[in-house]
Amino acid sequence: MKFLYKTPGFILLLFGGFCLSWGGLIIRSFEAASVWQILLLRSVFFMFALMTFLFLAYKKKTFKIIKESGYPALLGGFVMSLSFIAFVVSMSNTTVANVVFIISTQTMFLALFGYFYLREKISLISFISILLAMSGITVMVGDSLSSGSFFGNLVALAIPINFSILVMIIRKNKNLDMVPAIFYSGVFSIIYGLILSESFHFTNHDILMGFLLGVPQLAFGFICITIGSRTTPSTTIGLLMLTETIFAPIWVWLFLNEIPPISVLLGGAIIILAIILKSFDKSKLLTS
Repeated sequence: MKFLYKTPGFILLLFGGFCLSWGGLIIRSFEAASVWQILLLRSVFFMFALMTFLFLAYKKKTFKIIKESGYPALLGGFVMSLSFIAFVVSMSNTTVANVVFIISTQTMFLALFGYFYLREKISLISFISILLAMSGITVMVGDSLSSGSFFGNLVALAIPINFSILVMIIRKNKNLDMVPAIFYSGVFSIIYGLILSESFHFTNHDILMGFLLGVPQLAFGFICITIGSRTTPSTTIGLLMLTETIFAPIWVWLFLNEIPPISVLLGGAIIILAIILKSFDKSKLLTS
């Protein structure tokens, strides 16, 4: 597994985004599990996959690596666990397109957080992109007031914000291996699921969905993203992960015929335009 640490960051981020793109379809495919039961199943399988990765990568040094990651990893794990909750809840309360378009604004939040936390300067193009992205969210959220999906959209907004905070922690602690941060996020998520789940009875189908959601979708996705983020500039990370935004609505359209409202497509188009505009930003980020 050490080869992942030698793989270019942009490749890991692209693959990570592709893995995450299946989340909405899988959550839609559960038979009877509640939101908290889905979170529990996802987290249990996620922890199994993550611990397997850590033992393959570090063998006897696994627990030493987790311990050495210290407070930054613990804090990053807590922040990420809140995103895990937000993802499952938002996917259950609004369209997949709404969620992934809102998640894609992480590019803009990364630029903002990079400016305030890492002192990475924001260019004019970045500033215009941020304004466009916020406009796109406003279009989607404004329409959701009448469609009943406002709560789902609001919860989804926590995902790019928390993800951006995690990336700031990772980039501020480049000397530490922050994969353990995801370990802690799994621990926190399991605790939430155990406390809030109505029961621990699951159908075989839902257990399979939990495996797909926890291992290939979440574990593979976030292992690649966490490692890839170590060496990739803040404002580039969200752009590379655009694979999630592109593919997620396609999967639910192909397999479940879920078609989002026009307002969502319009707002999403504005957000995509903002991200494309950001891709033309060639200014060099300066860190003081």
